[in-house]
Amino acid sequence: MMNKTIKIGKINTSKVELVDIAKAWLAISLAFAFVYSGASLFSGGIDKIFSTGFLVMFLISLFTAGIGFLFHELAHKFVAQKYGCVAEFRAFDQMLYLAVGLAVAIGFIFAAPGAVMIHGQVTRKENGIISAAGPLTNFSLAMIFMGLMFYLPTWGFIFNIGFFINLWLGLFNLIPFGNFDGIKILHWNRYIWMGMVAFGVYFLFF
Repeated sequence: MMNKTIKIGKINTSKVELVDIAKAWLAISLAFAFVYSGASLFSGGIDKIFSTGFLVMFLISLFTAGIGFLFHELAHKFVAQKYGCVAEFRAFDQMLYLAVGLAVAIGFIFAAPGAVMIHGQVTRKENGIISAAGPLTNFSLAMIFMGLMFYLPTWGFIFNIGFFINLWLGLFNLIPFGNFDGIKILHWNRYIWMGMVAFGVYFLFF
């Protein structure tokens, strides 16, 4: 059951969704801050959380990972609404704890903070398109950040982080397993799924 609708411009949302987005945004940004600052128990650098560098990295992660997460989920939401569905994001608290916990313990990101809950009838193709919208948004943001690296080299360090974080988020969500976007895209069109994976792998690793 959805909560009382709040309209922000053309966006339909609710208080519960806004709270869930906020806590997921903060948790994912914190997890990336631990990883990028090297503040983990495994690396022996956990004391870095008390440094100015960690705070700076957290603020950068709010901008880079935070925007990547937010736009990813909004893409799912908007496309689902386009097909006549009611769609709202819900955070998975256990996965938020896991994301931060793994980042603190071993410096690894497991980015599955929640999902857009969709109420309505959609075809396999429509479900695949809704699912593809999230990773495609991350890949688009990665290309924007890559362009900004060249046009604004002074801020290149920040844009480079945004580039890699969004590639990682997009590729991670293409895992063809469980409730990840990848399995729904694969069931719809294997060639589109393979093309998206190839794109992410190429820019992330080559």
